[in-house]
Amino acid sequence: MGKGVSLQHLNHNEFSMKKIVTLDEFIINSQTTYSDSTGQLTRLLRDLGIAAKIINREVNLAGLVNIIGVANVENQSGDEVKKLDIFANERMMECLTMSGEVCGIASEELEDFVKVPKIPGKDSNYVVIIDPLDGSSNIDVNVSVGTIFSIFRRKSPATGECDINDFLQKGSELVAAGYVLYGTSTILVYTTGEGVNGFTLDPSIGEFCLSHPNIKIPERGNYYSVNQGYYLKFDLEMRRYIDHCSDLNLGLRYIGSMVSDIHRIMFHGGIFLYPSTRKYPKGKLRLLYECAPISMIVEQAGGASMDCNLKRILDLSPGSLHERCTVVMGRPAMVKEMKEFIEKYSAPK
Repeated sequence: MGKGVSLQHLNHNEFSMKKIVTLDEFIINSQTTYSDSTGQLTRLLRDLGIAAKIINREVNLAGLVNIIGVANVENQSGDEVKKLDIFANERMMECLTMSGEVCGIASEELEDFVKVPKIPGKDSNYVVIIDPLDGSSNIDVNVSVGTIFSIFRRKSPATGECDINDFLQKGSELVAAGYVLYGTSTILVYTTGEGVNGFTLDPSIGEFCLSHPNIKIPERGNYYSVNQGYYLKFDLEMRRYIDHCSDLNLGLRYIGSMVSDIHRIMFHGGIFLYPSTRKYPKGKLRLLYECAPISMIVEQAGGASMDCNLKRILDLSPGSLHERCTVVMGRPAMVKEMKEFIEKYSAPK
């Protein structure tokens, strides 16, 4: 009995002595490792963290403050816009335009990018691309949704306005990418090209705290994630691979929010698939808003990512802001396996 009490006391002391590292502290400490750092990216990442806290608050209150439901409009990707989508987009725009670190923002909810007015005496060297609320159709039934963001260094001169070429860059040129999952707990996961780290929001202190350092996708994965309801509309190679997963008794897990489905794969392994269908022959997910930033995160966590034409997603050059893309990503061995199915069963182009 006495030993049990002592052990509990010891564990409590060890826990209480463990230093809490907040998102702001982590970002600032990471900045000090670069001799040429100006602090602009640091401030920008902190702005994104603030926006995530605001959106998290409203996601949790959505049913109480009447911002769930349909806004009776469609976004540029043809998706029905939810009221909370509009709110999330507005809050992200507000938080990103105040500090002067950003010269332009492209949002999945808007047709064109937005030029951010320059703050006198300050250069704005970055553009941000956001999917403010991924999986928003899940809000009304209380299922997890998320935010996806990515950051490019601008190509245009810092003395003028941004232009379309600042946004139409390959994923391999991303400076940073991340997502926020609003679920049973709220987690922000991001990378600047030096590994992937996760931060869980502690509501008692209102801070994101480092909870998942140096995330790596497990070598083994017993899950596959695909909208299997479209099975008959998939190409032959995709149907054969799904049959293969079923034969191996892999578990099918599909939520309908890319952030949620990818987050599971980051920790439990597996593969995420969103191929072409008859309705969406080029795929449904957007290259800039979803596929490229998530691919950067997955690769930095030791995973692999390609489209159904066997091209690395981070090497794709976007031709427009809302270009669509097929995607296969997750555990490298499973992505390689899918590649072999495509090579074996796909019809000659």
